[in-house]
Amino acid sequence: MQRSKSPGPFVPEVDVTRSTEGLLAWAEDAPQNRRQTLNKKAKLVLEDGTVCEGYSFGSGSSRSGEVVFNTGMVGYPEALTDPSYRGQILVLTYPLIGNYGVPSMEERDDFDLPKYFESDQVQIAGLVVATYSEDHSHWASSGSLGAWLEASGVPAIHGVDTRRLTKNIRESGALLGWLLVGDESPMINRSLKFEDPNQRHLVAEVSTKKVTKYVRSKSQRTDNHNHNITPGRRRIIVAFDCGMKYNIIRYLVSVHDVELYVVPHDYDLETNIDNIPPYDGIFCSNGPGDPARCEATIQTLKKLITQQDIPIFGICLGHQLLALAAGAKSYKMKYGNRGMNQPCVDLRTTRCYMTSQNHGYAIDDTTLPCEWRPLFVNANDHSNEGIIHTSKPFFSVQFHPEAAGGPIDTAFLFDSFARLVHGAPPQLTLLDPSIYRTDRASLKRVLLLGSGGLSIGQAGEFDYSGSQAIKALKEEGLQVILINPNIATVQTSRDDDNPGQFLNPHAQNWGGACADHVYLLPVTADWVRRVLDKEKDIDGIIVSMGGQTALNVGVELWKSGDLQKRGVRVLGTKIDAIIATEDRQIFSNTLKQINERLAESYSANSVDQALEAARKIGYPVLVRAAFTLGGLGSGFAENEDELQELATSALSHAGGNDGAQILIDKDLRGWKEVEYEVVRDVRDNCITVCNMENFDPLGVHTGDSIVVAPSQTLTNREYFKLRATALKVVRHLGIIGECNIQYALNPKSEDACIIEVNARLSRSSALASKATGFPLAYVATKLSLGHDLVSIRNSVTQTTTACFEPSLDYCVVKVPRWDMRKFQRVSTRLGSAMKSVGEVMAIGRSFEEAIQKAVRMVNPNLPGLEGFAASGNEFDNNDDDHLSGAQSSSGISIQGLEQRLKQPNDQRLFAVQLAFEKGYSIDKVHELTKIDRWFLAKLRRIARLRVAVETRFAQQVTENHNTLMRSSVGSGGISASIEALGYDAMRKLKQAGFSDAQIASYARCTEARVRRARLALGVKPAVKQIDTLGGEVPARTNYLYMTYHGDEADVVQSERAVIVLGCGAYCIGSSVEFDWSAVSCVRQCRASGYRAIVVNCNPETVSTDYDVSDRLYFEELSLERVLDIYEQESAWGLVVSVGGQIPNNLAKPLHDCGVHILGTSPQDIERAEDRHKFSAMLDEIGVDQPPWRELQSTADAISFAERVGYPVLVRPSFVLSGAAMNVASSAAELTSFLNEASDVSPDHPVVVSKFIQNAKEIEFDAVASDGHILNYAISEHVENAGVHSGDATLVLPAQKLYVQTQKQVKRIASKIAKHLRISGPFNIQLMARENDVKVIECNLRASRSFPFLSKTLNCNFISLATRVMLGVPARPYSISMMEIDYVCVKAPMFSFTRLRGADPILGVEMASTGEVACLGVDVYGAYLKALESTGMQLPSSSDKKAGKKFFLSISNAHDHAELAKKIAVDLGFHIVASPGTAKALISLGIPNVQSILSSTQEETALSSPRARPAWADATIAQLEQGNIAFVINIPSSAKLSSFCDDQESVTNGYLVRRAAIDFGVGLILNEKSAHLFVEALVRSLNDPVLRTTPFHVDEFYSGAYHDYNQL
Repeated sequence: MQRSKSPGPFVPEVDVTRSTEGLLAWAEDAPQNRRQTLNKKAKLVLEDGTVCEGYSFGSGSSRSGEVVFNTGMVGYPEALTDPSYRGQILVLTYPLIGNYGVPSMEERDDFDLPKYFESDQVQIAGLVVATYSEDHSHWASSGSLGAWLEASGVPAIHGVDTRRLTKNIRESGALLGWLLVGDESPMINRSLKFEDPNQRHLVAEVSTKKVTKYVRSKSQRTDNHNHNITPGRRRIIVAFDCGMKYNIIRYLVSVHDVELYVVPHDYDLETNIDNIPPYDGIFCSNGPGDPARCEATIQTLKKLITQQDIPIFGICLGHQLLALAAGAKSYKMKYGNRGMNQPCVDLRTTRCYMTSQNHGYAIDDTTLPCEWRPLFVNANDHSNEGIIHTSKPFFSVQFHPEAAGGPIDTAFLFDSFARLVHGAPPQLTLLDPSIYRTDRASLKRVLLLGSGGLSIGQAGEFDYSGSQAIKALKEEGLQVILINPNIATVQTSRDDDNPGQFLNPHAQNWGGACADHVYLLPVTADWVRRVLDKEKDIDGIIVSMGGQTALNVGVELWKSGDLQKRGVRVLGTKIDAIIATEDRQIFSNTLKQINERLAESYSANSVDQALEAARKIGYPVLVRAAFTLGGLGSGFAENEDELQELATSALSHAGGNDGAQILIDKDLRGWKEVEYEVVRDVRDNCITVCNMENFDPLGVHTGDSIVVAPSQTLTNREYFKLRATALKVVRHLGIIGECNIQYALNPKSEDACIIEVNARLSRSSALASKATGFPLAYVATKLSLGHDLVSIRNSVTQTTTACFEPSLDYCVVKVPRWDMRKFQRVSTRLGSAMKSVGEVMAIGRSFEEAIQKAVRMVNPNLPGLEGFAASGNEFDNNDDDHLSGAQSSSGISIQGLEQRLKQPNDQRLFAVQLAFEKGYSIDKVHELTKIDRWFLAKLRRIARLRVAVETRFAQQVTENHNTLMRSSVGSGGISASIEALGYDAMRKLKQAGFSDAQIASYARCTEARVRRARLALGVKPAVKQIDTLGGEVPARTNYLYMTYHGDEADVVQSERAVIVLGCGAYCIGSSVEFDWSAVSCVRQCRASGYRAIVVNCNPETVSTDYDVSDRLYFEELSLERVLDIYEQESAWGLVVSVGGQIPNNLAKPLHDCGVHILGTSPQDIERAEDRHKFSAMLDEIGVDQPPWRELQSTADAISFAERVGYPVLVRPSFVLSGAAMNVASSAAELTSFLNEASDVSPDHPVVVSKFIQNAKEIEFDAVASDGHILNYAISEHVENAGVHSGDATLVLPAQKLYVQTQKQVKRIASKIAKHLRISGPFNIQLMARENDVKVIECNLRASRSFPFLSKTLNCNFISLATRVMLGVPARPYSISMMEIDYVCVKAPMFSFTRLRGADPILGVEMASTGEVACLGVDVYGAYLKALESTGMQLPSSSDKKAGKKFFLSISNAHDHAELAKKIAVDLGFHIVASPGTAKALISLGIPNVQSILSSTQEETALSSPRARPAWADATIAQLEQGNIAFVINIPSSAKLSSFCDDQESVTNGYLVRRAAIDFGVGLILNEKSAHLFVEALVRSLNDPVLRTTPFHVDEFYSGAYHDYNQL
């Protein structure tokens, strides 16, 4: 992609005379009154000598205190005003602080208390954070955090490696420290006196000095929610204020309607000088410091518990004081518990609750007197969390039930206290009998349903979740039967894939957990029934790990009673709960039962009902289909006409029958979209594992939105309000396992409503698992067997419980990957229907760092996030937008830019960046996009940093030029001095996510030069572990990322390490098959005694499961980052050949930097990838290929085409999935395609070759060692050459290849392997016509067909290739193709249903999003099962009985008479056809054929050709009415590419093809495929039993299926 030129006339004025520091300060754009404060240097000095440097953002004064850390991710206003932090320098482990500013202290609640704070002042001594946001965004904000701290006289520092600091405190214990600011920083050189605040009476400092009465007014009174409380007089409670948080007052008075007297901590109740009326209860509050210093309070409590039976409740410090009064002992904890995710177990019920805590002391419960018992215990460190008297109404807890900030899961303790105060007896609390009931005890065999082929909306995340489920089930000793036709997945691997067997038969099983039986079959209710009947003794089924496909099948089987009558239990969430979330009306009614609400919504079963619903709601409305995934069939309707069209389509996707349901929702576009991943077990323990916020406002499907975890712009109130709702809903629904809940949140208030609940593992679940390190699918599977969260271990720490909520100390950004520009007539606009084909996940300690990483991950050709010029193809799209108006200097009109800002599209992020580079304000861009201002501020900072550094470098270049001119030296190639940037400026740029390549482009130098300068300056990334507890507990994970916001690495170098590069984002051409290859390679590396290190950035993959490798770097697949990792790990070697094209393209650059590339040499890889070099090599070694020519000029290419004759093939180098590869049939097309190819591969040659028509395409996949082939497989395409191999139907073993042809193929491959000295995997594509074999291309890497051939032949080719690359013994497999008497057919999986308007015609550029493969006794049975696995609706006998017909529209119909005859005679279907096809077939005597047009229409057409009616309209009407069972449309052979048509032309054929897709009718477009399909249907009628008998793969390998054949 082209980058925009240097800023044009709209760029803000920049003072070019400024220094580098001045320009970077300008880029920060801080308010004038804050600039001096923000630029001050600051230091945190600890008593152990540690010094942390950074920048001030609070008061200019210096303060000392005890340094402690808090792992909460929200709630800094609440924490900073919590009196329990008195005297402490607080380290916030979450790195992005200040995002939502600070609300006004002047806004008061009903008790005249500050509404949003926990006291009336900032209590901390100082604040330490990693990154700080002076820019803030929230409707309730009144100013920035820094300005508030400055006004409060509290110093603050940012730019600190808080992970390093937290680890120090964790290991050393709480430390004393000084926070030194500005001019006082030199104090470090003098003797500092560290003051311990615990030596002060901190409680006396924060406690009230007078008695204050709080009571609820009549206007506040509502029906009390606690109906167990005795009505009557208002009860009186005395609260000892030891540092009491204001939210406690609100809870006691507002919620429980008591009369509360807050008294000083040392108030003497006996003298009662303030004449407090007789009281009914005593409350003792939280507070700071050592409880032993509160002697007066302890003595008062001691008198109360010995002399009275008045209820007493203590919280936090109050808990410690009550325990001391009872006679127990306290102790100072090493570093205390401070955060919002401390798991505490209620010892009465064993229920575990998330709690908010802030304390450094604890009670030793072994010292409790006999009449006292522990009430709660910490599930992690097992410290005491509560006590209770055995007979009197006294109890206390260490945590904060009122939790501000934090969760309010234990607020019921206030209810318990209130009941005691009202004189009610203590409630009887018993263990839940469910703890003795688990599904595991009676289970032996479990059926797991997979998701099938990858498609838009249902991709590789379900391979990850299914693999995790298999692992969990196998750990329980259960047999696992898997149904999944996706042969490319890791989960469909078998134990025979175990690579350890090749070295040592007793080696560790590096192959991972595998299913006992794998059925490569369609995931449909019919096939599942057959498997259940065959296996007979299956006791349980899991339907939540296979996406919507598996879920829908499970619901169908349950509704039909097939599971119940077979005694099969649904494990995890029950079907009734699933239906309640999928059926909108039931869901709405269910939520009303618990006073929760959906966005206004109505269900409809017809178009008329949809129109009526829209009239109630008002336009615009959102239309969605129920029981679908990824927003299939959805969209926004602005009026009745649009609604009719959308409703008709949505009803067809929802099932198209009387029970089909669609949803008509209120349009909430512009609201924030927020998600929570929720987990619940059988004991009702319930947690939220991850919360995520969409960058895009509501209106863009979450799968198409940039997603940020955790949320960045939600306050504590909003975060935990939505969390509480999530837990409430999940409990009411009865979810067991994991689910996802999505909200719409009003950006101008706390108003929110529920969008939907997904009662299964979802796309977001995989993202949440990788974002947090919490393996959701694994845990959900364990929970479905009856385990509870407390008993499952946290897989990151391996010592703490899984019943916790991760605290992140990093930011995660997910960016989708789109491939819409591969399709003609597909709008690039984004809406409610998902269009992305993949996604990446970036991890950083600032949003800027993460978003720039993500941009490079999703497109490795981009150096970072920059605005783009419309002169490139970045802003080209297939929409009919007309861009007019004044053009900016970057080639895009202002109107055009603003249109792209208003309308969500796949390039809007870059449009936003271009706007900021041109000087647009945040408010203006927000007005156009509705994207939250905080995100926009971060993007603007990136833009301003770019402008600043470009300005600085341009100034240097000018100065250098003038110097050279004065010395009479030529000025060619002048570049800026990178070294002149200095350490601070370079680090700031790197922390903002700028790559070396970006900086190099600004400085007009090479990337290598920037790298050398950066390393010389000492600016290096630090390696950090993913830590679910914010550094509070040592992490044992090997899950890593790199950041420039760090001073030290969390890990040391590996030994004997091999780095394996993964595939990056899934896209068309690079999908789950490369993840299987990477995982197979990693497992073999480990089995061979090497430490395997994976580098990948795709959260949907199994390779990014940190259990797979010895180390996982969730990082960019860029030259810069791979070099960083290689140097950090001192790796022995690096594998590029198993992750697809992205790693392969890095081979030569990495080699040139000294990296040891394993396997085939990078020079030879380049010889194969470079089209010119490869073609020249083939000529040199005498291997035939089509005539070819390297592009010298367009005229030269046209001359070549005219000489060899059209059509010709345009082939760029170093591309995947045939990107920009096209067949040209004319000079005009050739010119257009050459320009496109040059854009896609600008630095590499483009070759034009003769396109051979009617040739058979052949795949040769092999493993070679030093040029000698060890094993190979030859598969054939069903379709002739001209269809990309990724879109072709593959057959193995080949069924229709001459023996002589196969021998030729082997000889050619041997020559190529020898000449390229191949060591590792490779793939050659060839074509053959009449035994004449020619080479198309060679890929020196694993191809997408490697899992297909490996599993078909039961030989893991990647394991063999890895052994070759490692140099360990590599014994070839014994493969005899003659002995394989079964067939495997691989069929492509398309997503045309989700790409509205796309023409499904196939060409030389790949269009499929996934694949499936099925085994059969012959090619016909395997082919039908494969087609059914893709979701294609096959014609059935019931269709024939219903009078449904085949529709045929065939070019050269005379050549396909046999095809039509089989349909009409052998299958017995009537045929309707396009007029020309019907005429030809009738003339050939084919029975039961009629034209789609009536005779009257035909006569009209004959008499007046210009009035000829479009036969497509009649066909579409028949499709809509459900009268057509199947469509065969074979266009002219001249239509070699879907791009051959004039883009504006809309043919009858196109309209019919599109309608078949839209109405879910089976469609075949290729003549070879059509003949195979019809023949397969005929044969299935003759042998229905064998073709519907399910066989698992082992039965094919062993030949056991022959026994069924004989029967």
